[in-house]
Amino acid sequence: MPDPQENQDVPIDGGAAVSMGAPPPPEAEDNDELVFASLDEFYDDYLSQIVRRRVDGVHLSWCPDWWLHAEAIVRISALWRSFEYLRLDSALGMSHWWLQHADPHLAVLMHPFTGPFVLCSGPEGHTAELGPLPGNPSPPEMWDHPVFSVRAAKEQEQDTEEAEGSEGNAG
Repeated sequence: MPDPQENQDVPIDGGAAVSMGAPPPPEAEDNDELVFASLDEFYDDYLSQIVRRRVDGVHLSWCPDWWLHAEAIVRISALWRSFEYLRLDSALGMSHWWLQHADPHLAVLMHPFTGPFVLCSGPEGHTAELGPLPGNPSPPEMWDHPVFSVRAAKEQEQDTEEAEGSEGNAG
């Protein structure tokens, strides 16, 4: 496991991962430094070293070029962020990380029939033939509710404030 002091002056940059939809890297709070300064460092130095499976494409799938799969980037980024947060909980943090984060994400990623690496041939190589989920455009008015839209929530809040303001002026 890398020394957290070693990475103190390394700039943390989301780079390609952020451009593919991954959240930006976690921010260190107070004096807590990140153990891993980047997503690829987390993968190379931790995740790939401790998660050891027989990847045969039949029982489990994986792509050696996992970073070419947007879903893998986002899921592994979520694992990194949650790891950095939960490692600070000395009581149950790592147990929670495994049970609530690592196990479910790895199960989806490694699923041989439905995971993002389903067409990749395990250690041998990457196949990029999977496209995005199919979808037809939805009617825009369907999402004009505060539950589904930040814009609608802000409009509702403004309407409420205006109504409360006009009630105060009427009295």
